[in-house]
Amino acid sequence: MEKLILILIATFSVSLLSFIGIFTLFFNKENSHRKLIFLVSLSAGTMIGGAFFHLIPESSEYLKIENVALFIIVGFILFFIIEKIFHWRHCHKGECEVHSFAKLNLFGDGIHNFIDGFVIASSFLINNSLGWITTFAIIMHEIPQETGDFGVLLHGGFNKKKALLFNFASGIIAIIGGVAGYVALSLTNLNLAFLLSITAGCFIYISASDLIPEMRKENSIKKSLINLVIFLLGVALMFALRFLDFV
Repeated sequence: MEKLILILIATFSVSLLSFIGIFTLFFNKENSHRKLIFLVSLSAGTMIGGAFFHLIPESSEYLKIENVALFIIVGFILFFIIEKIFHWRHCHKGECEVHSFAKLNLFGDGIHNFIDGFVIASSFLINNSLGWITTFAIIMHEIPQETGDFGVLLHGGFNKKKALLFNFASGIIAIIGGVAGYVALSLTNLNLAFLLSITAGCFIYISASDLIPEMRKENSIKKSLINLVIFLLGVALMFALRFLDFV
């Protein structure tokens, strides 16, 4: 029961990030994008660091290294397939040209949030430290994504109130995913380490396919260097978390 409570707290925290898009209304388009790209850089670093410093080492304690590599590739390909099938795309700008995809974006984001919840549950069932670290990496990624999703809904025709409501409705699916993951994995004798490897592959895909390409679009050398430093800070932060033990 303690694990379930922690999973509920973690997934609810992730769900609350669906409201963060409202803060973009206080910035003009240029300032909003400038701040978001810095968050994207931090997100990319934390996801890469979380994969290589936490998920992969933890899974390698239970699986042979060749099996770890196999499941990493499975996770990488899995997210590629999800992106193609559901047209799920990450938007890291205040506005995105997706008028006809606003509702589809909600559906794809709901699938994504369910997976986030399932991943958080599987991590907590391994140990609490890994659960909180995985939650932290997901939160760092959700901040720029949820901000972008809010912009997508506004640009797609939703008013501010409906955009917040529907984005939150999509966000709470993470809680459903967390509970489903807890129940499904608690009732089976699966070796959860393979899920950590799959999650690592997903994190690497998101960082390499969606986040780092956004960083590369910056033409200013000064801003590119700042983005690189922020990216490295994200990696360093996840490395430092290896030495902390969460209750």
